[in-house]
Amino acid sequence: MSSAAQVLSPYIRLVRLDKPVGIWLLLWPTLWGLWVAAGGLPPADVAFIFVLGTVLMRSAGCAINDWADRDFDGHVERTRGRPLASGELPPRAALWVAGGLALAAFLLILPLSPGVWLWSVPAVLLAASYPFTKRFLAIPQAYLGLAFGFGIPMAFVAMTGEVPAVAWLLLAANLFWTVAYDTEYAMVDRADDLKLGIRTSAITFGRFDVNIIALCYFVSLLLLAVAGGLLERGIWWMLGLTVASGIALHHVRLIAGRDPAACFRAFRHNVWYGAAVFAGLLADYALVPAS
Repeated sequence: MSSAAQVLSPYIRLVRLDKPVGIWLLLWPTLWGLWVAAGGLPPADVAFIFVLGTVLMRSAGCAINDWADRDFDGHVERTRGRPLASGELPPRAALWVAGGLALAAFLLILPLSPGVWLWSVPAVLLAASYPFTKRFLAIPQAYLGLAFGFGIPMAFVAMTGEVPAVAWLLLAANLFWTVAYDTEYAMVDRADDLKLGIRTSAITFGRFDVNIIALCYFVSLLLLAVAGGLLERGIWWMLGLTVASGIALHHVRLIAGRDPAACFRAFRHNVWYGAAVFAGLLADYALVPAS
């Protein structure tokens, strides 16, 4: 490994660029909102801003998360190799990285309307405060769902200047989906989190965890179907939701035995759930003539 690569490696791992699953989980709902708000293909420059902004904000969120959890990560098997927990980087490095990335994301949206600038403020506050909710919220995953879905109202403001009811339906659908997949993620660390006193939905749900995850997938799909009805979307949209339903069922089967490795596979596979929803939306707008 070259000297430059050795210097950059801990920073890349700090912001999880080596693990892009989180980028996709944040990007898919943003793209749902952007396509719906645009009534199909959005302008290329706006799409570029939202895609790059998603990468920047997810990276900033990872950095602030590791700073907040720096005293916990060393005691969790899955996270003890992270740069702050292992001592590769000092805590202040995470703060500088998070601040720099958040500033870059804000500069990126300056060409958009001032309304988007205003909506970016609660988006940043949600992303920055999420890591601390594990100290006091019984289901911090719901808070994460709100943070991960905030690109939806921002997309509507960018394209239409307002946030209609369908945007809130999409946001709610994403919230329930996030609770489902992040509970699968939390099931991986449940034993360590119990020892550390960290609160997660996997602990709160207890023996009902698998059933509640299945319910969250169902509610997410139901809300997406209602949103599609309001938008008068057609067969391709419903086909996308049908594929997503099959993927959700696969995840529920994977986690039924609560094996940590299987739960982690289910979590990572949620990239395809989001992709299926977006593919249905993309096809429906592209192949169904506007009325």
